[in-house]
Amino acid sequence: MRILKIGVVGLVIVMVSACSSSRRVLSNGEIDQKLSAKQLIKENAKRDAAFKTLQAKVKIDIIQDLKEASYSVNLRMEKDKTIWISATLGLARAMITPDRVQFYDKINNQYFDGNYQLLNDLLGIDLDYNKVQNLLIGEPLFNLKESNYTVSTNEKSYILQPKDQSSLLELFLLFNPSHFKMDSQQLSQPLKRRILQIDYLNYQDVEKEILPQNIKIIAVEDAEELNINLEYKSVSVNEELRFPFNIPSGFEEIILDDVK
Repeated sequence: MRILKIGVVGLVIVMVSACSSSRRVLSNGEIDQKLSAKQLIKENAKRDAAFKTLQAKVKIDIIQDLKEASYSVNLRMEKDKTIWISATLGLARAMITPDRVQFYDKINNQYFDGNYQLLNDLLGIDLDYNKVQNLLIGEPLFNLKESNYTVSTNEKSYILQPKDQSSLLELFLLFNPSHFKMDSQQLSQPLKRRILQIDYLNYQDVEKEILPQNIKIIAVEDAEELNINLEYKSVSVNEELRFPFNIPSGFEEIILDDVK
């Protein structure tokens, strides 16, 4: 894994079928050992975020190679369209859309305007807009209706995994029995010696939307490890928002080969 200019990394990261059975799905926090994989997927889908816009202040703590850094940013999101992040006084700003990843850094007079390769290199998985959005709002990175899954349990969560795990990508999804949102998403690429783990430590109720409050991200490649902790504060939904973004003139473009 690479040591990017760590403030830029923080900004970019802050920016993821019904069953015919009549069995009742428990919603009181108790684990139902009879719950099927299809039922679990159905219950999770019922909790999909319905907001049109989201706004929050986010505290970011980053630890890599024994170096620590903390940042506070403003996050704005128009669901399925735009993720916008701005640091204090606009010193750095990022905007992610389904087609582009853009950010600029006024401290180093640099900017990036390109595709998702930078995020892919950072976390070690193929990302797109939906995966980034789902990561930030506590929803599965992958479409659960596109594969067959089995379900098991531990003492706290339901565990969903593909019936046929790939040797290229092993996937484990942990769901909270109280509200069926994510407890954890764990991806492993054994051949590349990569692991990505996203833990949702707490949730908050914002106008009937169940949204993350604390997220912990661990990305490992070989012997290198990146830890990112996100804390969402002052969260509001469905307000009218603006997404101002203009790359200042005279800034130097960041080339991917320079940040690996």
